Amino acid sequence: MDYKMDSGWRLHPIGGDTGQAYMGTRAEERVFLKRNSSPFLAALSVEGITPRLIWTKRVGNGDVLTAQEWLNGRELNPEEMKEKTVREILHRIHHSENLLKMLQKVKGEIFNPINFYNLYVADLPDDLKSNSVLQQATEYVKNSIASIDDSQKTVCHGDVNRKNFLLDEEDRLYLVDWEMVKIADPFSDISTLLVQYVPYEEWGVWLEQYGLRMNDNMERRLEWYSMMMCLCMIKKSHSQERNVEMNQLILLLKQLYQNRLNSYL
Repeated sequence: MDYKMDSGWRLHPIGGDTGQAYMGTRAEERVFLKRNSSPFLAALSVEGITPRLIWTKRVGNGDVLTAQEWLNGRELNPEEMKEKTVREILHRIHHSENLLKMLQKVKGEIFNPINFYNLYVADLPDDLKSNSVLQQATEYVKNSIASIDDSQKTVCHGDVNRKNFLLDEEDRLYLVDWEMVKIADPFSDISTLLVQYVPYEEWGVWLEQYGLRMNDNMERRLEWYSMMMCLCMIKKSHSQERNVEMNQLILLLKQLYQNRLNSYL
């Protein structure tokens, strides 16, 4: 339901997974409003990674509202997720010392491999627990945690999904919805994109175009995170009853597990 702020803004819900996003209107003005966004948003706005931050204010019920410029645009389609502009924006985020310092300053959450694993196994439905493919992969990632736990961590978006990329009318690309931002291995973001949008046989080309010269350490991390992210997405698609998507992910997970000792180069 629409409601008014003290300053005369009206908030109109615009959907999304969290239910926290609104179009704010006042006379002829329009802004994108979100409740309780990450305090990291200001740094992202300065870097031009998200639409421009206009103001932040606390309202009567204690919520913090952030207002960003309203941009007419669209989300990316699955095929566009393989394009150069997507690789470039992820590369900028993963290699920005300034963003890392800012996220550390606002006490951004640090995610180690064990955190991803625990996120998956928490409240795991019985039918997923009993699936043989998932059982094998889960045991493998659990036993492999120690071998990748010392990787360098960077700013990671945490939800690299095509719906979180906004292409405006001037073909500028933004990455939005930073509620799951974390300090983690960049292969967590990279693997999330690869698993969803890039055919397995094209992974080597994508990684090279991103700017990686793969070595044994990187291959171990890619192997681990691709299976881990696949497991997490299977759990999510199961909870949302997206069975076709879930079964496709299970087939990919089986392939990842069977090919786990192969090179991605």
